[in-house]
Amino acid sequence: MFLEKLKIQKEVDRLRKSSLIKDKLFSSKEYKKAKTILFYSSFDGEVDTAEILREALKTGKHVALPVILEDQKMLIPSVVFDLDKELGIGPYGITQPKKNYLRPIDLSNLELVIVPGVAFDKKGNRLGRGKGYYDRFLKELPSNTPTIGLAFDFQIVERLPFASDFDVAVKKVIAS
Repeated sequence: MFLEKLKIQKEVDRLRKSSLIKDKLFSSKEYKKAKTILFYSSFDGEVDTAEILREALKTGKHVALPVILEDQKMLIPSVVFDLDKELGIGPYGITQPKKNYLRPIDLSNLELVIVPGVAFDKKGNRLGRGKGYYDRFLKELPSNTPTIGLAFDFQIVERLPFASDFDVAVKKVIAS
């Protein structure tokens, strides 16, 4: 249901709402305070992160993106300096740093993690795409690291009834 809504949303609406979400994110205390931030590369109708990444780099933030290690069923954060030169298509069709531009960063150095999701509830529980990469990653993060999910209004529900003990909630969700 949520994936279908993401796919059928008009591109002009997706970009307009993504811009509003970007403004809310950039004005949040967590974002203002953080120097090193793990973002995600949006795909398949998600909140568009292309402008968020470009503006974050332009304003001096240290930007990292996840690299999917499919064989190990994990993701690692890697610092990015040049979005045009350093990114390529990785597993599942998701843009990530190319192998020759891998710059892994220790999780303790991340001051904010921006998390994608198919749906979120009011408590920050998230529904991902079913592979568990982010749940495993978020479990390893220091507990004091702020985590923010980005979503469109239709992705927010009162309660996700299928949230399990394996799932890791985000601390905040920014939506529009």
